[in-house]
Amino acid sequence: MSTLSERILNAPAGEYVDRKVDRAYACDGTGLLALEAWKNMGASRLADATEFSIIFDHIAPANNTTTATLQHELREFAKSSFMNFSDIGCGICHQLMSEGVVLPGEIVIGADSHSVTLGAFGAFASGVGATDMAAIWLTGETWFRVPATIAVHLEGRFTGAAEAKDLALAYVGELGTDGATYQSLEFVGDGTKDLSIDERLVLSNLSVEAGAKAGLFYADDVTVRYLKERGHAVKPQVPETCTYLRDLEFDLSDIVPLIAVPHRVDTVKPVDELAGLPLDQVFVGTCTNGRYSDLARLARIIKGNKVAVRTIVVPASAAVLTQAIRTGVLADIVEAGCTIGTPGCGPCLGAHMGVLGEEEVCLSTANRNFKNRMGVGGEIYLSSVATAAASALEGEITVPEVA
Repeated sequence: MSTLSERILNAPAGEYVDRKVDRAYACDGTGLLALEAWKNMGASRLADATEFSIIFDHIAPANNTTTATLQHELREFAKSSFMNFSDIGCGICHQLMSEGVVLPGEIVIGADSHSVTLGAFGAFASGVGATDMAAIWLTGETWFRVPATIAVHLEGRFTGAAEAKDLALAYVGELGTDGATYQSLEFVGDGTKDLSIDERLVLSNLSVEAGAKAGLFYADDVTVRYLKERGHAVKPQVPETCTYLRDLEFDLSDIVPLIAVPHRVDTVKPVDELAGLPLDQVFVGTCTNGRYSDLARLARIIKGNKVAVRTIVVPASAAVLTQAIRTGVLADIVEAGCTIGTPGCGPCLGAHMGVLGEEEVCLSTANRNFKNRMGVGGEIYLSSVATAAASALEGEITVPEVA
């Protein structure tokens, strides 16, 4: 009997396989590198496929003339081909793919490490480099060594102010940043049944922070309902009895608000151990926590108050922004003193729109806190939306209250 990765890739763990890619996408940064590699391969055409996408999200809009010129080249290439193209303001590539595009059982490859996010739909989703993406453009296929799988058994429900991001930090903390290198994480157990798609996306998203090749949920009734609302009729994936490389167990009721301290995602501490640490900036957004449910949670906590530190909020997509406008969530966030950025990655990668100064401290809902990532000499602490919201109001790391 097979793990979900083995079923989708149709081979046992450890075997090398070539497989057709169902969906492939690149962003403005990796797309430029992929285009150059594709040209160097002597390519004059693209594979006979229609599910290739280029999505501008990392430095969107462009931050200088050089970036703008390079983006112009990639934009013209995308528009002259049959590729799907999303320009500035449409949103983060992984988020756009989660809005009724990716389906269970698909093989999805993105030229970005956080493409693992889409395993939330029961797809085998993984990231590759630009050269591999260029080869996919050329052939429509790529190769894999089928990964062995670690099972992450979930039971119970979240209590208090804990949320999916806290669980994600907990499992990365237990595994370590290389504890799942070239392995899949498979989230199983009764605790998965009450997790929304947004929560599953968070948990799959951080799987690469433990080195994983993919992080998958089985498509179930929650998945079926979500995709039906977006025009797709899919069937659940029924787990089989299988052998896992390793088993982790978490009771969601035991999870407490956590923070990853600089400069590692796996160095995790309870928020109360860091309470009182002064902040220069709070950032809510990214492919981890920039969805509507995140913005709504932020608004619920800060509504009627004023943030005590500069707080940048970047919706993950135009659809998220539109919903936040329509429901009044965005107004609540702006009235509390937050700054709203263009849908996209924002300051996550340290290119622009919220870069830190020397020795500044940021509390971020992103997925990485590597040294100098958001600005040379800055320090990044990672947390949930609830912790970020509570901390923004106080100007220092603060334990969130029950929402």
